[in-house]
Amino acid sequence: MAHIFHVFTKHPVPATLAAECDACKNFVALHKNQQGGVAFMPMGDIVYLNGAFTQRQDARISPLDRGFLFAHAAYEVTAVYGGRLVDFEGHVSRLRNTLDAIAIPNPHSAADWEDLHVQLLHRNGLQEGLIYLQVTAGAYDGRDFAGPDVFTPTVLLFADHRPLIGPVAEHGIRAIFLNDIRWRRRDIKTTQLLSQALAYRSAREAGAQTAFMVEDGYVTEAASANSWIVTEDDQIITRNLSSDILPGITRAHVIARLRDRGLTVEERAFTPDEAYAAREIFTTSAGAMIAPVVQLEDRPVGDGKPGPVTRLVQRLYYEALGADVSKVAAWALA
Repeated sequence: MAHIFHVFTKHPVPATLAAECDACKNFVALHKNQQGGVAFMPMGDIVYLNGAFTQRQDARISPLDRGFLFAHAAYEVTAVYGGRLVDFEGHVSRLRNTLDAIAIPNPHSAADWEDLHVQLLHRNGLQEGLIYLQVTAGAYDGRDFAGPDVFTPTVLLFADHRPLIGPVAEHGIRAIFLNDIRWRRRDIKTTQLLSQALAYRSAREAGAQTAFMVEDGYVTEAASANSWIVTEDDQIITRNLSSDILPGITRAHVIARLRDRGLTVEERAFTPDEAYAAREIFTTSAGAMIAPVVQLEDRPVGDGKPGPVTRLVQRLYYEALGADVSKVAAWALA
């Protein structure tokens, strides 16, 4: 597999935003809350909506927007680490594919999308977290399924301050199995997320943090991440790309890194029984990056701790981010 796009997007802070950036950083520092000893930081105060940056509480979207009425919308989530965008070109490429698939005109070039993301992270003083982008089919003073011949998109971007390398990555999570009831175009990233939201609620009710979706006897993916297993004979397996799963940007990055190390990644479907028998399980996504799964239903995965392959994957990925692994994830070096 060819290498995917560069990991970071480098972009200078516009001079006109410097003072605003400092103010936002101060705001974030002053409004941290301690929850269980973990610093919780708020959603960014500044959002971008339809051509303008504005305070989040002042943003207004029409009640007749097709994103609200029909979930007729694309979205992307780009991680930010060290104040830089991670794998941005992959995300903007997938956005283009999704917009084409759901008949929404792409309102910006790749360069313009990048500039909007960079401006937003600077305006919010975002050093670590996520930027969400949503592009809907817009509003046109009516409600009908087909809509006009050409849509005028609604564009929204907002920032989420959160740690990306933390307790989940260190200690792992528990997963359950659920039937996959999603629609058939899982290869495009739309806001039709009800099935995933219900899956997370079911997982929480079961004392877990995610769910592995099962269809026709095979695991498709996790509720909002790609799923991986490591077998007893060291085979690294993740599901092959098709309309059954989302083509994860983090998934592609990890495959490239592992193959650079001379390791083989087998892309194929695997069964719940194979997952039960796996020595290690982990998921990949922009939001959780590399999340070890240490318990599946009521059974421990391996010895119930993140395994050596998972730690290697984390280490490779964090190094690509430019993280000082010895400082932020010393446990990944063990």
